Amino acid sequence: MDEEPILVEDRIVGPHARYRVITLNRPQRLNAFVASMHHALRAALIEAERDQACRALLITGAGRGFCAGQDLSERRMSDADQPLDLGATLDALYNPLIRRLRALPRPIVCAVNGPAAGAGVSVALACDVVLAARSASFTQAFAKIGLAPDAGGSFFLTQLIGPARARGLAMMAEPLSAEKAESWGLIWKAVEDEKLMAEAHALCERLARGSPAALAAIKRSLEAATTNDLDRQLDYERDLQRQLGRAGDYREGVTAFFEKRPAKF
Repeated sequence: MDEEPILVEDRIVGPHARYRVITLNRPQRLNAFVASMHHALRAALIEAERDQACRALLITGAGRGFCAGQDLSERRMSDADQPLDLGATLDALYNPLIRRLRALPRPIVCAVNGPAAGAGVSVALACDVVLAARSASFTQAFAKIGLAPDAGGSFFLTQLIGPARARGLAMMAEPLSAEKAESWGLIWKAVEDEKLMAEAHALCERLARGSPAALAAIKRSLEAATTNDLDRQLDYERDLQRQLGRAGDYREGVTAFFEKRPAKF
């Protein structure tokens, strides 16, 4: 029997709070994407969004790699085959996944435990906080097979590290080390391999104990800032803060501050 393409586990952090661990689980193929993995991951993300007790997500990979992008065994063509419509695949599978990760009102931590390539890089960068093992690498492998970055790759690279570095990575298709990815601002932090998962779990536990309303608002605000000018962003911040100021988490946070105790959100 084939293994499940993803594994899902809940970690309890309090009576009404937990975080969910989603593990890409095709280690024999470096967790490369096939349609069944897309469908399983979509279902897991929908369930996490519906579960109000799920306060954060952790996404990682099984085995020695994070995700090698698309499994090319699904893309083999003979000379007699008609050309594939890769745009249709993006519309049906990858683009909805990236949009769902960005829009999910929960913080998402990604623990890149090994090589990430192609759309696997895009999935990692669509998460909110990316940790990487020092042995991990990030490769925009598209040019090697006659393609350009997709699944948001061109957007994330340009936004995070600037057009000059984005062009170099995309055109040369060379691996970027975790340490350089951190120094360039592509990811949050590179950590020792043996400490990666412990640090990722500690981060998720911390986020799961935080204010769900504030974390969701931070995520929306930073997303809006990628397209807003300053005036629109100031108005957006005002409207968000108005909503948050009227909510229970703000009252609890202020009360906890004056009582010198951790807030209980």
